[in-house]
Amino acid sequence: MFSGIIADAGHIAEASDRDGGLRLVIATSALDLGDVQLGDSIAVNGVCLTVVAHSGDSFTVDVSRETLNCTEGLDAIGAPVNLEKALRLADRLGGHLVSGHVDGVGEVVEFTDLGESWKLVVRAPQALAGYIAVKGSITINGVSLTVNQVNGSEFSVNLIPHTLLMTNLKNLRAGSRINLEVDMIARYVERMMQAKKEQAK
Repeated sequence: MFSGIIADAGHIAEASDRDGGLRLVIATSALDLGDVQLGDSIAVNGVCLTVVAHSGDSFTVDVSRETLNCTEGLDAIGAPVNLEKALRLADRLGGHLVSGHVDGVGEVVEFTDLGESWKLVVRAPQALAGYIAVKGSITINGVSLTVNQVNGSEFSVNLIPHTLLMTNLKNLRAGSRINLEVDMIARYVERMMQAKKEQAK
């Protein structure tokens, strides 16, 4: 489990084929790996991955072909990636509860400088639109954000300078593809409502 508060924007230093998937070496300058153990989870661009090796300034993960097919930004050497270690029970929850299981890939429609912040407009897959609500939470490339507006399958968020400084969202452009995870509470509410409808039949 994660919070969507990014600790570092690292990059993919190496990528090698592994049975159709990839083995990635992720380089980081600010993520503290001193307490990381083999088997620990680290979110990479919002994708929960398992550490299979690590050194002082890098760690290694295996990414299956299925994960590569369902996500964006995990297959290019040099690509910047947002990094967050899994939460501990005593950690502050500064963002929202994030599972690290990407629900779909969205597309940037607009990225506009408003002066004090940036407006990011995203087109989500139609199947996810019903889970996105004004003032609700959304995760973009692993970053916990608050939805400001919703129009059909499109939604907007505002990014403050600190968020741009600490994440790879500063590199987005119209047409960029991004990993999305909807609020898990919305998922559970939808499932409970569905179950009640089925019981009423």
